[in-house]
Amino acid sequence: MTLSFRRLLACALALPAALSAGAAAHASKEAPVIGFSIDDLRVERWTRDRDYFVQAATALGAKVSVQSANANEARQIAQLENLIAEGVDALVIVPFNSKVLSNVIAKARKSGIKVIAYDRLILGAPLDAYVSFDNVKVGEMQAQGVVDVVPKGNYYLLGGASTDNNARLFREGQMNVLKPLADKGDIKIVGEQWTPEWDPSKAQAIIENALNANDNNIQAIVASNDGTAGGAIQALTSQKLAGKVAVSGQDADLAGVRRVAAGTQTMTIYKPLKSIASTAAQVAVELVQGKQPAFNAKLDNGKGQVNSILLKPTLLTRDNLDILVKDGFYTAEQIAGK
Repeated sequence: MTLSFRRLLACALALPAALSAGAAAHASKEAPVIGFSIDDLRVERWTRDRDYFVQAATALGAKVSVQSANANEARQIAQLENLIAEGVDALVIVPFNSKVLSNVIAKARKSGIKVIAYDRLILGAPLDAYVSFDNVKVGEMQAQGVVDVVPKGNYYLLGGASTDNNARLFREGQMNVLKPLADKGDIKIVGEQWTPEWDPSKAQAIIENALNANDNNIQAIVASNDGTAGGAIQALTSQKLAGKVAVSGQDADLAGVRRVAAGTQTMTIYKPLKSIASTAAQVAVELVQGKQPAFNAKLDNGKGQVNSILLKPTLLTRDNLDILVKDGFYTAEQIAGK
């Protein structure tokens, strides 16, 4: 037997095994395997999404492999490569950087894997679906919640991570409300800055600098989530301004909800995570099974129009925090800090 013939024989024997392995990975559309790639499980909000998603997907007969990028784009790409190699049927992705995933997503789709963007729209890549809340509406609610308390004065815009497309959608919504007021002269935007990685400690430093630059003459801070709001309120506390300056938020993190109850944070946005998680799980399973999900919107991500489901957020103040208790999101004791 010649060397070349041995090689051909080895390849011929290996081919059925490789095909068999691929078939096993996609053996049953009734029990699809879903890779859930999450930006950063060190953030409270995403641990809740994970738990609700796994619960919903399991109830639909799917199996879920969860990965956390811990706010590192290279790690997220490597984890997605691994999930593709494992032969998952669908990828559900919370992107750390919405602009760097086009190559790995193209590879996934070439392998027949359905790709769903979760909460944050992925840009410049072909997607099968996007499931989120109306993030422009979230930004409008944040700004309006602050304007309702402080209709005139100096405003500072504390954005989220510049790598997160949602941060820019929030800003778009905020400016829908604030620009007409600034044009009228009712409010003055004295500064704005993005917060790297949504890091509360960096948000604190940004607001410390802003207060110093404006001699503490700031009446409102439009913070784009509860983490950045917490950093802002730390800075305000050191100047004995906590509760005197209106501060927005988002996500209904427990610490943020407690600040709203205490009066140091003006409002937060409640996005029922069980709703988005169960919807995304259903969309992933339906796509794998060749069914058509009940999309209610299309969004342009720079690569084309993406079939989307956008859910409704809820503005929370001290007056309606009981919604969280009624929904089973928190207990009254948790909100009270007991």
